[in-house]
Amino acid sequence: MQDIFVTTLSQPLPGWQQAFTDCQCVREVSTTANQAQLVFWLHMNEDRQHWMQGAIKRITTLYPNAKVVVLANAPDQAEALYALSLGAVGYSHAYATAEALAEIKTVIAHGGLWLGNTLLQKLIEVSTRMTTSHNSHVNSLLNQLTQREKEVAVEAAKGLSNKEIARILNITDRTVKAHLASIFEQLKVKDRLHLALILNQNYQI
Repeated sequence: MQDIFVTTLSQPLPGWQQAFTDCQCVREVSTTANQAQLVFWLHMNEDRQHWMQGAIKRITTLYPNAKVVVLANAPDQAEALYALSLGAVGYSHAYATAEALAEIKTVIAHGGLWLGNTLLQKLIEVSTRMTTSHNSHVNSLLNQLTQREKEVAVEAAKGLSNKEIARILNITDRTVKAHLASIFEQLKVKDRLHLALILNQNYQI
């Protein structure tokens, strides 16, 4: 499988080069890649979710059989869940070791998903507490949120920071924080990952 790293960096990170000596680095996804089995490693830039969404959509359109792994300098659990919902099969730290990257490739090559142990344990813990009746209850609670709270909740479930949400919705960081506090209380969730799980099952992100 050919490894293509989509990044704004001029040179691949040492771990990337060590893991895949024949890897390619490109700034944008193009149609010039060979149609052989491909793994696209998306290195998140500053415009995180918007860029990730567009890049994954372009890859899945141009290369339906390709696999996508998202690499983040500062991994976020909710963002990982959002990446998977967009079609990625893996999510990892951009500075992961060569051994870890090779292991990720092995897992996804055999049809698996890569989340990392911490996120996987968290997902299992939260999922075991979510029953059908609870989901129905969450739906009713979502309807009680204001339109602005729903907007904040959806962006937070994508893994955006308060600052990013504030910029997108043209409100202050303090307002975002207040909305999130209200959302968490109304939906009875304790963190953004829990919120992301609920929204992915009950609300169209």
